[in-house]
Amino acid sequence: MGHFLQENNNATLNDQWLHKFISTVSEIQVKEVDVSYFTSLSREEEFERNSDSIIGLFAGTYSLAINFSIWSCMRLDGVRNKVWVALAGVLSTGLAVLSSFGLLLYCGMPFATTVGMAPFLILGIGVDDMFIMINAWQQTQVDQSVADRMAATYKEAAVSITITTLTDLLAFYIGLLTPFRSVQSFCMYTGTAVIFCYLYNLAFFGAFLALNGRREGANRTWFSCQKVPFPDPADLEVPCADLCYVGGVYDPVTGTEKPMPVTIFLKNYYGPFLTNTWTKLIVILLYVGYLATGIYGCINMKEGIELKNLARDDSYVGKYYDNEDYFSDYGPRVMVVVTDPEFMYWVQSSRDQLDACLQRFGNLNFENEPRADPELTVSWLQSYLVYGEFAGLNLADKSNFINHLPQFFNASPSAYFFRQDVNFSVAENIIYASRMFIQTINIRTPVDEKNLLIKIRETAQSDVCPGSLVVYHPAFIYFDQYAVIVTNTIQNIVVAALAMLVVSLCLIPNPICSLWVTFAVASIIVGVAGFMSLWGITLDSVSMINLVICIGFSVDFTAHISYAFVSSPKPTANEKATEAVVNLGYPIIQGAMSTILGVVVLAAAKSYLFRTFFKIMFLVILFAAVHGLVFLPVFLTLFGMCCTKISNHSNTNTNAVQFHSKTSQVQLQSNNSGDGPRPIKA
Repeated sequence: MGHFLQENNNATLNDQWLHKFISTVSEIQVKEVDVSYFTSLSREEEFERNSDSIIGLFAGTYSLAINFSIWSCMRLDGVRNKVWVALAGVLSTGLAVLSSFGLLLYCGMPFATTVGMAPFLILGIGVDDMFIMINAWQQTQVDQSVADRMAATYKEAAVSITITTLTDLLAFYIGLLTPFRSVQSFCMYTGTAVIFCYLYNLAFFGAFLALNGRREGANRTWFSCQKVPFPDPADLEVPCADLCYVGGVYDPVTGTEKPMPVTIFLKNYYGPFLTNTWTKLIVILLYVGYLATGIYGCINMKEGIELKNLARDDSYVGKYYDNEDYFSDYGPRVMVVVTDPEFMYWVQSSRDQLDACLQRFGNLNFENEPRADPELTVSWLQSYLVYGEFAGLNLADKSNFINHLPQFFNASPSAYFFRQDVNFSVAENIIYASRMFIQTINIRTPVDEKNLLIKIRETAQSDVCPGSLVVYHPAFIYFDQYAVIVTNTIQNIVVAALAMLVVSLCLIPNPICSLWVTFAVASIIVGVAGFMSLWGITLDSVSMINLVICIGFSVDFTAHISYAFVSSPKPTANEKATEAVVNLGYPIIQGAMSTILGVVVLAAAKSYLFRTFFKIMFLVILFAAVHGLVFLPVFLTLFGMCCTKISNHSNTNTNAVQFHSKTSQVQLQSNNSGDGPRPIKA
């Protein structure tokens, strides 16, 4: 059953009545009857509860991030251990979220439900930057002063972090071009958080890294800060020499900290395996299958979102929409409003035009049998004319027409309900506006709803209908996104991709490398869009957010590998690809894992919106990492040797450098084939 509530000007009183109604109906328990209910406040209030439902997940997210950061930065060496540095990196990201959200809320920026996903995403971005800075620090000479090591760290890591920050920032702020307010709100909050994250990593985290560097320089342990003896340089060349010392061990050949086990694995096993001829053939076949599956998914992608999915799983709204399926033969009852106060209802020609318009609405037909039913059209005007003829009234006169309206509304209980359909004034002798209703049939899918919206609006703007006609239904605000979601998604992706290309050309001094980055971005977008369709995710405002984000994360991983390949001094393509994977593989793995852990708890959320966000972000990170570590290195070995060599000036690290140990001096030749992963340098 449906009833209209006669509201007054006191909005607070109206809301109190509706809340009391909800609480009363929710307590009804009848064995023979299953009661579901819905009010004009339900949709809005239940959607807002989505954000509240994930507050408890924040603790789990940061717990995972802290544990992963500590685990991935932990060493057996008591001095070189980076436990406190990892904690500072997570804290820096948390402060960035608090600062950005506090600033925008203070400025009055609306906080949409989708913004609740931003902290999880920012955590992954911030921790990724932390790993890059730690990686750059580990590649500096351990005998240098803290100031020199920090200078070398920022020299190597600053450009890399700046590239990823700019690409992410552009991806989010380009999302402001969309007409969806929820998307705009998410992009504004997340983009601003990216800025704070960048500043805090360079300032707050950098300062903590310097303090930790002083501790390492004094050869003090990470836990108690107790000073321990410096390792004897003569003993460092002995295998497993690090087991003989509490801490402070370094590589005597390069003068840097010893590489992580993952880096050693990438150098000795994965790199040679990936550049094997048979492995390349298998990778190409896998890529063809990946691309074909992605294209198939894109072709079969569906649009729209079920309205019940906008509320929590345990919300009474979902139950209402489920029970509404029993009445699925009847779609939305659309309101047709005449807003022209000069429309002459009492003139036969005007009434004929309005009747013809309603008849056109009633005869609308759509694909798959959805349509409108002219027999179910509700018109106060037709009932009023029947009443006037029965009562012998002269309704061709304006004054008689308006003056007898109160009498008509009080004639019977059924006529009284028409009173809400006419806004008039007897004293002023005017009808400000009036409305009729048309009933739609067989509107079952989002595509049907989109077609309904388009056809009804086209009819309202046709010559058959009066000029000042408005069609409306409360769900039209959601149907509107179906009508423009495809074009807006394509627009945002194209603009964001072009922006990424410009950033790549500006910060990576090699046009071929930039083109490879663009190719990888396009490939990842196709894969994410196709596989999300096969995973049952439709194209809506939430998935559109993720497709735009996809561009930023795609650049993060692929730009580093492409640049490392084209800037490598190695003579063969296989050696270039191996060196790129060895130098950047571990930071990419760390960044991918940290981002996935930042959103994985959303898989347990009681909201479709947040679970969808997790699914798409998982696809984005997975495919971006696979492109960076598998597909792109293989393709570069086949087609990348045409790349222009980077000038020797930009590869100053290939020159001989001197390493001065605490007690001896070792002459060494350093190049990009070092065991440790290095962030790119443009």
